[in-house]
Amino acid sequence: MQNLKKTGLSNSLRRNLLKGMMALPAAMLVSQLSFAAAPSTAEVNTTGLAVTDDTVKVGILHSVTGTMAISETGSVQAEMLAIEQINAMGGVLGRQIEYIQEDGASDWPTFAEKSKKLLVKDKAAAVFGCWTSASRKAVLPVFEQYNGMLYYPTFYEGLEQSPNVIYTGQEATQQIIAGIDWVTDTKDAKSFFLLGSDYIWPRTSNKIARKHIEKLGLKVVGEEYYPLGHTQFNSVINKIKLKKPDVIYAIVVGGSNVAFYKQLKAAGIDMNKEKPLVLTISVTEDEILGIGGENIQGAYAAMKYFQSLTNQNNEEFVAAFKKRWGDDIVIGDVTQAAYLGPWLWKAAVEKAGSFDIDKVRAASPNLELTTAPEGYVKVHENHHLWSKTRIGHAQADGQYDIVYETADLIEPNPFPKGYQ
Repeated sequence: MQNLKKTGLSNSLRRNLLKGMMALPAAMLVSQLSFAAAPSTAEVNTTGLAVTDDTVKVGILHSVTGTMAISETGSVQAEMLAIEQINAMGGVLGRQIEYIQEDGASDWPTFAEKSKKLLVKDKAAAVFGCWTSASRKAVLPVFEQYNGMLYYPTFYEGLEQSPNVIYTGQEATQQIIAGIDWVTDTKDAKSFFLLGSDYIWPRTSNKIARKHIEKLGLKVVGEEYYPLGHTQFNSVINKIKLKKPDVIYAIVVGGSNVAFYKQLKAAGIDMNKEKPLVLTISVTEDEILGIGGENIQGAYAAMKYFQSLTNQNNEEFVAAFKKRWGDDIVIGDVTQAAYLGPWLWKAAVEKAGSFDIDKVRAASPNLELTTAPEGYVKVHENHHLWSKTRIGHAQADGQYDIVYETADLIEPNPFPKGYQ
């Protein structure tokens, strides 16, 4: 086991990790286990990656310090769980996965620096990481220059397709457009106030949201942005009260969510009354753990996954996750998407019969996982996943009650016409 003191983990997460080492769950995807003899290293590694006869090294790159730690800690836990389960099944091509963890520290230049280390010095065969679009944009040139493979778990604004990234979260047409269609059809919403943290994902997402709202003949009555880590929202809340929108469309990110929702409630906006209705695409169960369920009860979220999803895959995943990390842990959309990364990489490597990046890339389109917690998963040729969109209604216990689900999987379309 690697030295946890060198990973940059917070003390509380380090304690949870050490506690969890005693709770390795049984593998969930036993049907994929293969006992075939491991091929030689010369066969499966022709490009100098960190692959031996017994091991393969990968990277985990998330913020476990700074304002984004509230959101990214779950991704770290999910990726570690998946790696442990895969190793318990015999690993990948007969090799145990060893992970090297780096802390992006909620700082985009740090993400770029750490990604270069993982690819150039550590020779990682894959990297599971990033959360914000700003961090992804910071590392993307590094992955493309050094031909690494990033598995990126966060719902994001789309308008990107890289041969060096597999996007396991939703893009805009799957989350933003479907969510707005639901709130207009179901709640008869006609006016929106757009709010976000001040960086690329919220700004681009709200640009797409505005275009879709206006295409529907509806109104945007306000649009505001605040820096990551911002904690004073009383001014914008007063603007919202003055404008009286039907919907507050909120893309506040990270620790700022704690202040925003507490101040929204303190200002007398009862989200249970839905006047205005709050619809977010950035608050998962992970963020609610910090916000407090009582401070966001009544809000809605558009995601592809909620912990409360009822299917056998998810029930097994939730049980394994809690066994590994503790009964009080919660699981959000991005956490589940992060969990998919190591499994999709394993499937691509085994389909390719090689750890070589070019071969893994070529093997990735049309890969399927029938055992994903969210349900059926398939990789599109554009490196995004087919997925359903679900609407969750926030409850006082910190969970979401799922009130809507698209009938079919939505094809990913990162470059929708008329929204660029």
